[in-house]
This record gives sequence, structure tokens and C-alpha cells, in this order.
Amino acid sequence: MSQIPPVNSYQPSDEIDLVELLENLWKQKLLIALVTLLTAVVAASYAFLSAAVYEAKTSLLPPRLADIVGYNLGRAEAGLPEFTEKKVYSMFTQNLRSEGQRNSFFEQVYLPAQEADASSKTKDQLREALNKKLVISNPDIKNNPDRFEVAVQSAVSSRAAEWANLYVERAAAKTRQDMVDTAKTEISTRVKSIKSRIEVLRESARKLREDRIARLQEALTVADKVGVQAPQVKASRTSSDGELEQFVDGNLMYMRGAKAIRAELAVLQSRTNDDPFIAGLRDFENQLDFLSKVSVSPTNVAVFTLDNIAEAPDTPIKPKKALILALGVVLGGMLGVFIALIRSMSAKRRQQVN
Repeated sequence: MSQIPPVNSYQPSDEIDLVELLENLWKQKLLIALVTLLTAVVAASYAFLSAAVYEAKTSLLPPRLADIVGYNLGRAEAGLPEFTEKKVYSMFTQNLRSEGQRNSFFEQVYLPAQEADASSKTKDQLREALNKKLVISNPDIKNNPDRFEVAVQSAVSSRAAEWANLYVERAAAKTRQDMVDTAKTEISTRVKSIKSRIEVLRESARKLREDRIARLQEALTVADKVGVQAPQVKASRTSSDGELEQFVDGNLMYMRGAKAIRAELAVLQSRTNDDPFIAGLRDFENQLDFLSKVSVSPTNVAVFTLDNIAEAPDTPIKPKKALILALGVVLGGMLGVFIALIRSMSAKRRQQVN
């Protein structure tokens, strides 16, 4: 019985032959190189034709005690709390980060510059662009929470530095004005308080004088009726200070005599100013005079310490040409291999079908 030769039952396999794969890729090396080259050219075009963006930074620290001495001149003597470095710097950083400060910079500095450059963007788009270009940060909040940075990006190197420094100075100017307003308000409040106390003292003195006049008039009536014209008592003849007080300002006042009572009454009725007789009034007036001389806008003061001034950078932060070129080559190579694999699989599939 003859043996039947085995039938060649070849079945297509989906398993990947690594050697075959590499051979196919090698056969298409020109295609891969061409795709890589084209992608690299596109990346290079973007890297070298895109507008350069520069970034300038300035860093800030709290003011020194010597920087704010001018704000405290005379405050302790005037009974006002002294400013601290922390309080002054807190006011400055609030202005630095405030939306009002940013909007003011946008309207007065950034927007006119864009209009001069004939920008076609809307106002909202320009505002959003500024928010991305102007960044206030606290880069090391854990170890140095008081150090702030102001970073500005611009297509013009010198403008980036100019705007960073200008933004800081505008915030400082606003803080200095806030300090002046605060000092004025505190002094004004203090002045109003002292003036109110002076008015109270004067009103009280007027009422006391009127009361004295009323008592003297009553004593004069009694003295006239009993015929007492001359003093009936002397200090050396009284038995106690309390008894003397009754003759001077009490129920026995009439015993001073009508002549003395009438003389004092005439003086009190003709008095037009009680100030010389008000205890403590001159102290309050001295305080008012001192407060009027306290400087609310001193010179040679600073609300922050400039740790690093922004300078025009020489190297743009983007586009990063080397990185873009490297990515272009890598992505181009990957794209070329992918295209080559697709072509190889398509060719193999057609062979199997045929």
C-alpha cells in the first residue's frame, strides 16, 4: 500500500517575524529618511520663524526697619501706633497682586502699546494675553514666604524688563499713597477726638461759670439783706478746711461780704474766654499743634527691598529651537517607521490574497 504524500496545508500566520520586519524597514529606509527630513524641516521652520519671547524677572523682599523710619516719626508722641515692616510690606504685596493694579497697568501701559502695534485682537483677548504674560508668584513659599517675583514676557527684550520694573514701581507708588492716606486718616481721627474733648471741657467750664454766677448772685442777695458788706471770716479763724470751703463756695458764701461778691460777680459776667481757667486744656492744644506738624508723606522711605532688578534678557525662553528640532527628528522618524510598517503590512496582505 503506497503512502500518500502529505498535503502542504500552509496557513497564513499573524505572528510578527522580527527579522522580516527589520528587512522591510531597511528596504524602505529612503521613505523613512524622507519623512524624517520633512518633519524636521517643518519643526525647523517653526523654531526659526516663530517670534521670540523674552522673560524678565524682578524679585522683592520686605523693607528694612531703616526704610520705614520716616513713616513713624512723631507717631508714638502723638499717641498713634507705629508702622511695622510686616504691615508696610503686607500693604505692598496686596497692591502687587490686586486686580485693580493689574487693570490699571492694562489700561494705561499694556493697551496703548498694543494699539501702537496695530493689534487686531479684542480688548478681552488682550487682557487674557496680559494675564499670561504678567505673573506674580511666591516661588519658595515654604522656605522664604516673603520673597515675591514679578515676571513679564514680551517679544521685545527691553520691554519685558521695563514693564517688570514699572509694574513694581506702580504698586510701590500705590502703597506709598495708601500709607499717606492711612496716616492722614489716623491723624484726622485723633485731631477730631482731641477737639471734641476740648469742646467738652469748654462747655463744662462755661456751665461751671454760670453756676458760679448763680451762686454768687444768691449770696449777694443774702449779704445785702443781712447788711454784710465786708468779709466776716478769715482763713486763719476757721476751724477746718471744710468750714472755709463753705464760706468760699458753700452756704456761707454771703459772709464774704457784698463788696467782694459783687466784684467777683462782675468779673465772671464780663469774662469772654474760660480757656485760661480750664485744667489740661493747654496739653490738648499742644497735642493738636504737634499733630499738625507730623509728616504724613516722608521722603527717603521704601515699602519693599529690591532683591533683584529686572534686566533685558539676551536669550528668549521660547521657542526652544534645539528641543523643537530634536522633537521634530524623533517624531519624523517615528512617523516614517509607522508609514513604512503600514506599507509593508499592506503589501504582505495583498500577497496572501493573491
